[in-house]
Amino acid sequence: MKKYKNSIFYIAVIGVFSVLIYWFLSQGKRLETGRDIVVKTSEKSQWAEFIDSMVHSLQHPLAILLAQIITIILVARFFGWICRKIGQPSVIGEIIAGIFLGPSLVGLYFPEFSHALFPKDSLGNLQFLSQIGLILFMFVIGMELDLKVLKNKAHEAVVISHASIIFPFTLGIGLAYFIYDAFAPEGIEFMSFALFCGIAMSITAFPVLARIVQERGIHKTRLGSIVITCAAADDITAWCILAAVIAIVKAGSFVSSLYIIALAVAYVFLMLMVVKPFLKRVGDLYSSRKTLSKPVVAIFFLTLIISAYATEVIGIHALFGAFMAGVIMPDNSKFRNIFIEKVEDISLIVLLPLFFVFTGLRTEIGLLDDRYLWEITGLIIAVAVIGKFFGSALAAKFVGQSWRDSLTIGALMNTRGLMELIVLNIGYELGVLSPMIFTMMVIMALVTTFMTGPALDLINFIFKTKKTYIPENISNKVKYKILLSFAVSERGKSLLKIANSLVKKQNGNAIVTAMHLSSSNELHAFDVSHYEKETFTPIIEEAENLNQKIITLFKASVDIDSDITEIANHGEYDLLLIGLGQSIFEGTLLGKVLGYTTRIINPDRLIDKFTGKEGLFENSPFDERTRHIIAYSKMPVGILVDKKLEDIDRVLIPLFTADDAFLMEYAQKLIHNNDSQITILDPAGEIKNNSEIKENIRSIEQIAPNHITLSSERIMKKEFLEQQDLMIISLDSWKKLVDSQSVWLNSTPSVLIIKR
Repeated sequence: MKKYKNSIFYIAVIGVFSVLIYWFLSQGKRLETGRDIVVKTSEKSQWAEFIDSMVHSLQHPLAILLAQIITIILVARFFGWICRKIGQPSVIGEIIAGIFLGPSLVGLYFPEFSHALFPKDSLGNLQFLSQIGLILFMFVIGMELDLKVLKNKAHEAVVISHASIIFPFTLGIGLAYFIYDAFAPEGIEFMSFALFCGIAMSITAFPVLARIVQERGIHKTRLGSIVITCAAADDITAWCILAAVIAIVKAGSFVSSLYIIALAVAYVFLMLMVVKPFLKRVGDLYSSRKTLSKPVVAIFFLTLIISAYATEVIGIHALFGAFMAGVIMPDNSKFRNIFIEKVEDISLIVLLPLFFVFTGLRTEIGLLDDRYLWEITGLIIAVAVIGKFFGSALAAKFVGQSWRDSLTIGALMNTRGLMELIVLNIGYELGVLSPMIFTMMVIMALVTTFMTGPALDLINFIFKTKKTYIPENISNKVKYKILLSFAVSERGKSLLKIANSLVKKQNGNAIVTAMHLSSSNELHAFDVSHYEKETFTPIIEEAENLNQKIITLFKASVDIDSDITEIANHGEYDLLLIGLGQSIFEGTLLGKVLGYTTRIINPDRLIDKFTGKEGLFENSPFDERTRHIIAYSKMPVGILVDKKLEDIDRVLIPLFTADDAFLMEYAQKLIHNNDSQITILDPAGEIKNNSEIKENIRSIEQIAPNHITLSSERIMKKEFLEQQDLMIISLDSWKKLVDSQSVWLNSTPSVLIIKR
């Protein structure tokens, strides 16, 4: 009775109050007597009324905005995926997604759809949301700047940086002189137009540059630190110049703008001398996630909002205020990480793509309908490249860099990306740039960002620099080489135990490499070294406990799945160890439906189907990453299903078919190196019919007797399985176990699934 108590109470309460509601409504109906009540009637059917209601709801501004956000995120991620696949930063794909959804493509070929999804009166909401996204993004950019680096390497970097600004700025002014008559909007003074052309030529995209440096693996080199410092100095200088340019444009003359500039200087002084020390004090007191309470978080967000508001009121744009608020945040890396995590996801994934699409809606490539206009676009691109690329390269050469490093710095500083779009949009909103010149400049931003990767490859080719992430000591083909790739340190420790148990007595004839790849989008320029150290410290400590020498390999990656297989194949490893990931599609009905849909629309899987790497109707038990690694790796792959692996003393190896004979190699290594006790499970009686397996067992017993136990049990007892430390099984046998839903799968110890 006790267990039905809550149900009875629930039914009684709902029942009694339902009766009371009915009684009140029926009594209230009598009150309508004598009142002029108008009852709505319609000639339409109830179904038609329902459809009308649905259509009305779809046209509601909030529904349109949500539909726009969903579409934008999906399209932006798709184009970002394409760009990652061809080795370009995903930001280029997101910019192209904006142009794709704008009047240049969707608007041109599907005008009705475009009008329904992006009606003109809805663009205001989209613009405000995108501006909020930009404010948060600039806040993050400010926080990613490491002013300590600037202090340490200021002299050389500032020379290169400022030369890389003054060269293209001057060329931009010169360009404006030639195109002012034909392309400047009506009523815009030459100085305003020329200043914006100059600043548009001078911008470097610090975030894109920082990610390219990480992805190329040069962030630890002297060249990497110089170019990051240059970009940081460039960013600060360019935004200060932009603030002054906006002040001049808004004030109408240089003299009038002096008031705005004076106020801006006072604002910067106040932020650096008053607000920054206060925030540092708060940051020192609340530097951990546990102590960072909501009132403290509110202090920092209010600083951001007030700073952005102040600069908007002064007249130098809210984005400068957001950037400045980020710069003066406490320089404690833990604190900055916590804040960046709070802000970055919503700004980068949800709000920033809105800005790209909003830019795309303004970009009308159809306006360039004449050869002459494309020639002018080419001229703009040429001026931008000559000014920034060669300006930076010549300055770097002048301060003593080699030609290779100078050209590399030039290629990286020529990256414009998102920051260029921000400047162009400011110019467009101020009316300084016409739609035509805006479109030309957007194309210039795309081309200069796109050319960075190929330019770096060309420089490396000319100067014979090999692009490799494999240390030279790994290239020794004689030694047995194991690569373990881990995402989280705890899993990495388990993989290291397995590697150690396979090679610990090899007396220097084996190499174990521990590798961690991190998405470049989740890394920040200021804490890459700190993050790498934090990630590898538990692995190195475990290696010391095991007395196992290891080589560590860290890389920022735009495509982790492909990079794991590329590094493993290029390094010619003998065994790749990875942990089994969790699929987001497993465990729920919606997940299964989405998983099925993804199998159809996922381009990677589609390619695998056509190339035969995956069966047409194959339903893999693994997550997307594991499946990709299995398909593209050229060496044996061990996939660990980790159930808190501690020791590897007792190991179970089932041999279900003759094809599982290769597992004896691992039994031999475990016995030889780790003195493990191996139980060979042979439910089908394969051993007596297979001379290869029999010979393997005999040779092992000769060298290390009493280490192998044979079992022909068809049903594994739970107690026996719980006594084992590890089960090693072939990939095909594992799939069969999963497909047959074997009951003893739930009782297995940690499992190492080997793909031959």
